[in-house]
Amino acid sequence: MAAAPEFEPQNQPSSPPEDRAARAPARRATPQLSGFDGSGGTPLPSPELERLAGSARGYAKAKDSAHTTRAYASDWRQFERWCRRQGFEARHPDPRVVGLFIAASAAGTGIAKAAVSTIERRLAAVTTTYRSAGTPLPRQDRHIVDVMAGIRRSHGRPPCQKEALFAEDILAMIAMLEQNLRGWRDRAILLIGFAGGLRRSEITGLDCGPKQSDDSRGWIEILDGGVVLTIDGKTGWRTVEIARGSSDRSCPVQALETWLKLGRIVDGPVFRPVTLANGGMQSGRLSDRHVARLVQKLALAAGVRGDLPEGERALAFAGHSLRAGLASSAAVDEAHIQRQLGHASAEMTRRYQRRRDRFRVNLTKAAGL
Repeated sequence: MAAAPEFEPQNQPSSPPEDRAARAPARRATPQLSGFDGSGGTPLPSPELERLAGSARGYAKAKDSAHTTRAYASDWRQFERWCRRQGFEARHPDPRVVGLFIAASAAGTGIAKAAVSTIERRLAAVTTTYRSAGTPLPRQDRHIVDVMAGIRRSHGRPPCQKEALFAEDILAMIAMLEQNLRGWRDRAILLIGFAGGLRRSEITGLDCGPKQSDDSRGWIEILDGGVVLTIDGKTGWRTVEIARGSSDRSCPVQALETWLKLGRIVDGPVFRPVTLANGGMQSGRLSDRHVARLVQKLALAAGVRGDLPEGERALAFAGHSLRAGLASSAAVDEAHIQRQLGHASAEMTRRYQRRRDRFRVNLTKAAGL
């Protein structure tokens, strides 16, 4: 390859250096800022800026949800371990090393074989970690882009979606619960989660009112006609309205009111752990993993989708089954469902809609065949 031509600056008349210095305006000294993560080693020039840097670090840590943070941390540890085994230095971003890592993840070479969605998350974790450290990875480098495109083409599969829970399923599941404190809590979780089309973290993240805890994802307001949820969701803040049901047995608002009354909960987290030993209740927030375990356990116990093999049934349901259930069963205008779920597009809402009565609309006969 020919060497690039060197360009020489043109000769231009210039004034003496002392004249230029005299005409130059006085400049204020610029503070030498270190990274907000504490890197750089240069202290900030005032306590006020130090406090501001602390706030900036807090905001930077809050950019991702707790679930995403845990997943990214696990993925980065896997990347570090793989790099050590291969003799690479993980701290310095190298697109060629990252390309080898995602290829190893797809082939199962030196690391557990992963699905395409998991590999994409691992790549996002590595990219985010490098960027947060101030050493961004060239994500568009061909060693990454081309390898990832080939992985998607070679190993891509249709998305694996959890089964939707319909109203009759929810009624069968809540019938399995006992008439005690834990039973009323779990009734409220299932009915509020289904009627609100909520994610599991949105269910357990609810408080009795605004600004009552640092890890809150929203709060409730119980009115005569129902309950209004103000939720900090995946796509921003939204308002979810849950009206009262047709009977006390299936009413999500009634279940919520009963749980709050029996638990004597007036502020802080709405859903809390219940101690089995004495039936008492803890003050902390219930883990969102409880929602997934609850849905799986009760769906199996109630015989939902009994036509599936036992092994498949155990994996068919999760917390998202409540959200998909509302999208699939509510016979209302699609725009109402989209707003309730907080989706940015109708296309995303349609991805949540599952139907068990396939071929309900017979286009073959409608076309004359």
